[in-house]
Amino acid sequence: MRDLGQEILGQCLSRILPFGDFDGVGLSVKGLAYRASNEVALSVPELDITGRGITMILGPNGAGKSLLVKLLHGLIKPDQGSISYGDLPVLGKGRDRQAMVFQKPVLLRRSVSANLKYALKFSDTPRDQRAEKLDALLELSGLKGRENQPARSLSGGEEQCLALACALARGPKMLFLDEPTSSLDPSSTQRIESILVQAAALGVRIIMVSHDIAQAVRLGDEVLFLCRGKITEYQGANGFFKSPASAQAHVFLAGQLLL
Repeated sequence: MRDLGQEILGQCLSRILPFGDFDGVGLSVKGLAYRASNEVALSVPELDITGRGITMILGPNGAGKSLLVKLLHGLIKPDQGSISYGDLPVLGKGRDRQAMVFQKPVLLRRSVSANLKYALKFSDTPRDQRAEKLDALLELSGLKGRENQPARSLSGGEEQCLALACALARGPKMLFLDEPTSSLDPSSTQRIESILVQAAALGVRIIMVSHDIAQAVRLGDEVLFLCRGKITEYQGANGFFKSPASAQAHVFLAGQLLL
């Protein structure tokens, strides 16, 4: 998987994404609650994610991080409350503006090229532009020249780069990621992080779960901290890492186990 510089990655993304500027639309949550085993597993009275950049979701194991992004992306229906992207409900048309990358890559039992073509099919890309975008996606994922290789025969890092390329092929305005580099080698992690930085610069709003503090420092413009199913703080990354507002975040950053 050939390493590409930031400039080349940016050029690839410019050929893929159907827009160049952030459209200003945000995600809004009101009165959100989700129950599991008759207990409230997640409670978010109010949350607005607006503006440009990358939001890192941090918190201890079991805090509800993965559950939150699945709810925000409309994969799970909340027990109460509403989630909307602009004026559109996420459980309806709002989800069309989003994409998600999971910790374990979700790929079709087809070739690398077939996976990307399938993703492009559900984008707004005209048929006569798909070949050009396919070429850019192969370059972006580092898989150019391996179009016919079965996707599930790739290494873990290559699979995740392909999964990210498939997500971006849909031209999302908002991209969710759930610990996408947790089990990857440093080279694959660096490539994915570089792609995310360039995508954010081009206007894709990124919301990412991570257990890696160093990664959150590298990528985050802001941090949303979860503990026991509740958001204890949501602020700019610099402020969070220098002076977290909640006692739970202090403990977490100190590397202690939250019971």
